[in-house]
Amino acid sequence: MIAFVSGPVAALAPDSAVVEVGGIGIAVQCAPNTLSGLRMGQQTRLATSLVVREDSLTLYGFQDDDERQTFELLQTASGVGPRLAQAMLAVHSPDALRRAVSTADEKALIAVPGIGKRGAQKLLLELKDRLGAPLGTGPAIGSPVTTGWRDQLHAALIGLGYATREADEAVAAVTPQAEAAEGAPQVGQLLKAALQTLNRAR
Repeated sequence: MIAFVSGPVAALAPDSAVVEVGGIGIAVQCAPNTLSGLRMGQQTRLATSLVVREDSLTLYGFQDDDERQTFELLQTASGVGPRLAQAMLAVHSPDALRRAVSTADEKALIAVPGIGKRGAQKLLLELKDRLGAPLGTGPAIGSPVTTGWRDQLHAALIGLGYATREADEAVAAVTPQAEAAEGAPQVGQLLKAALQTLNRAR
């Protein structure tokens, strides 16, 4: 198992990063909140989890070991694959998820794209004894992982190599979409929309 990767960031994309390790570029799938903290050429250390399938090997990257462990525990629930587990961590911090499960907060789970009311009820039952008690260090239940989607999106665009002016314009272009969203805006979707506006402008 690859527990972490450490090295300079060689490339950034809307849903992944490439970290150079010993002269080899390691592709790592990351949530937007993780990607927003990365910068081209700068050193980084990502906790990782390797997901093995018959036809693929996919490495998922996280800000710390707590996120990685939560990612792996979420997948012990039936119907939760790596993509959904990553989406849950994109919306809520590990501790917010622990609080949601310990207090049977359906709304917190329904806020995650791909989880409906019935799915949330099932997850609350299955994860009740697996995630553990909240540590009291994360945001409140239902709070997004980061405080402002604008700052997060702007940082992600700068990390992808766009100029500050371009990032400002792209954030402004997707603001109506973000404000129309129910609950916390999904930065991953906004990032894709922002990249489309920037590609049209070039």
